[in-house]
Amino acid sequence: MDYSVLAFYVFKEIDKPHREIERWKRFLVEKDALGRIYINEKGINAQMSILEKEASDFYEWFWGDERYKKTEIKVHRSPEQAFPKLTIKYRLQLAAMDSDYDLSRAGKHLSSDEWEKMLEQRDENTVILDVRNDYEWEVGHFQGAEKPQLKTFREFPKYAEELKKKHDPKKTKVLMYCTGGIRCELYSSLVKDQGFEEVYQLEGGIIKYGLEKGNKHWRGNLFVFDDRLVVPISDKEKSEVISHCCHCDATVDTYYNCANMDCNQLFISCKSCAEKIKGCCRESCVDAPRVRPFQASNHPKPFRKLRFEEKVKLHKNQPNP
Repeated sequence: MDYSVLAFYVFKEIDKPHREIERWKRFLVEKDALGRIYINEKGINAQMSILEKEASDFYEWFWGDERYKKTEIKVHRSPEQAFPKLTIKYRLQLAAMDSDYDLSRAGKHLSSDEWEKMLEQRDENTVILDVRNDYEWEVGHFQGAEKPQLKTFREFPKYAEELKKKHDPKKTKVLMYCTGGIRCELYSSLVKDQGFEEVYQLEGGIIKYGLEKGNKHWRGNLFVFDDRLVVPISDKEKSEVISHCCHCDATVDTYYNCANMDCNQLFISCKSCAEKIKGCCRESCVDAPRVRPFQASNHPKPFRKLRFEEKVKLHKNQPNP
């Protein structure tokens, strides 16, 4: 069976978000659909996969609502469900950000064509910001992009202040991009708050750009927050692999969660090293008290929480200290 993997967000006032959550649950429970859908008073942030032959029913239902009819949905294809379960819930923040934001002050949206042109015309007064995490950046990014050195993007307001010290806000063009576009909607306003006058954001994010422009000006692949983990940004051309195994430095972009349950760190490894070190990110994790059994796979999936019975069984099998 084939599935459509959908990514979209909406910034529209939702008067009764908990009632809206129940409406979504009633509709999707009848479908072969899984994913993460967060809803609050300000809108929706959604990533989901749905059986391809049922996707048209979803589009009709979703776009049939006056609030959502102009929402753009980015679509990838997958031979299987991309998510382990369906989660539809209220979330205080649609994207991680502890600061207030003003969407009316967001950066100017650039189409894929406009983004491509600005990349080609950039000069020393142009800064390209990758608004994603380290592990996302490592497997792929735009050429010439700068990745903010942050432990968490809740630190971005401080980074925006530092950016002002390094670049003249009056002369600098700031180009921002992220996976699907929602983070730039929020973070671009913080950059403008620091006095930067020319702030731009890639409309629809990397996903839309890849669907429309392929690998042009892009290096590597794309990290996604579902069971696929790493995918090409275009299914029409082959992408180069730019990341390396953390153990032997072989060129590879396969991610694993450390088998040590108390570590669980995402790390890149070749299959051979992952087997040798039993799915752990480092030697010290191999002998940790709680280590999940490792099963070698060409396409490992992210760690999912063990059921209670599995946790009990794993605990019983651990040697006594």
